[in-house]
Amino acid sequence: MSNDGQPAQDPLIDETQAEQRRSAAARLFDIRRVIGELFVAYGVIVTLIGVFDSRAEIDKAQGVRINLWAGLTMLAFGLLMLLWQWLRPAEPPAPNEREPGS
Repeated sequence: MSNDGQPAQDPLIDETQAEQRRSAAARLFDIRRVIGELFVAYGVIVTLIGVFDSRAEIDKAQGVRINLWAGLTMLAFGLLMLLWQWLRPAEPPAPNEREPGS
């Protein structure tokens, strides 16, 4: 115990908290998450546009509902990226490790 009324800080607790912060930051800025969220957002928008395509727009694409198919593809890709990030989360960088010989 410290004399100022505050408990002494355990170095192992500090190290554990630092590790948790690094782990959270690694997951937050994982590129798979960013790509997945963007593709899901754009996929929803393009899918909704494809659902409400007019007959003229469908004829313009030679009878294919291209917005619908492109939107569903983007949505599936975005969900796969998010699933990948969830199943295999990013490992936090090791603290202060240097390559041998440097």
